[in-house]
Amino acid sequence: MSPDLEENGMMRAALIHRYGGPEELSVQTVPEPEAGPGRVLVDVTLAGLNYADLECRTGEYLRFPLPAVLGVDVVGRRREDGRRVVALLRTGGGYAHVAAPEAAHTVEVPDGVDDEQALGLLEQGATAYGALTLAGRLRPGDAVGVSAAAGGVGHLAVQLARELGASRVVALSSTPEKREYLLSLGADTVLDPADPDLAGRLAESGGLDLFLDSVGGPVLRAGLAGLAPFGRLVSVGARGGVEDAFTMGELTERSAGAQGFWLKHVLTDRALFEGVADHLFRLAAEKRVVARIDRTVPLSGVAGAHRAMAARETIGKVLVDVHREE
Repeated sequence: MSPDLEENGMMRAALIHRYGGPEELSVQTVPEPEAGPGRVLVDVTLAGLNYADLECRTGEYLRFPLPAVLGVDVVGRRREDGRRVVALLRTGGGYAHVAAPEAAHTVEVPDGVDDEQALGLLEQGATAYGALTLAGRLRPGDAVGVSAAAGGVGHLAVQLARELGASRVVALSSTPEKREYLLSLGADTVLDPADPDLAGRLAESGGLDLFLDSVGGPVLRAGLAGLAPFGRLVSVGARGGVEDAFTMGELTERSAGAQGFWLKHVLTDRALFEGVADHLFRLAAEKRVVARIDRTVPLSGVAGAHRAMAARETIGKVLVDVHREE
């Protein structure tokens, strides 16, 4: 951070003044946030870019008071003691030199995990882990399917499913490059979600015990049709919609269960949040789960990164170096 900016309580940030396309993002000098009750200041090293940021930018997901700094996860130094922390920000504020997360939503990063892996793992990794275990009740020997499997959540879910004892992992992704990458992660089968017989392919070898979906629409329906009796479907997002995706009758026909998962409910339980983070960091330190970093962009590159993510050009996690503007 520029000493002059820091001394004046100012910082650089990428923000929006109105909801809309990526062109609404601009880099400006703004006042640092304040550490209100229950919050801490974090001098940010890297911010994460997530699909939810795109929906926040358009106003489709969460509508923050404008102007708004987007970004829901950061890694950096807690100002009060200099300790390295990764933090989740439910109300945004990550694309900036300084963030003010709730203290309860920060966890210290162990020495064996670098900043990139800590940031790549926490938000998406906790989502994947919670969806597989808390909502999906994954058991050793289960056959697991993962949609959008090359994305931030998906590529970690593939690895975690293996770590948790899945007997078979079926990964869905849209391009040959991404499907090849998923095979390298240990997926047994990779499928194109546009396959007209996707449901039949998922049902092969007795069907799936658990299908983790972040797409919705036809992919969600195919996942349901591909479940084995007593299988479970878990939704962590629905870009393609969930309205009228299935009926209770269809669940009954398959003796299947359907559940949603939202990371918010892990964050509200501090002991659970710390436990999930500790587990993920242990796996990261042992290189048993690795977050793929697709690219690291400067603040001025956030808009372009939004476009790339919307076009499904990214694999894994996109990071923002908030102290680099070109």
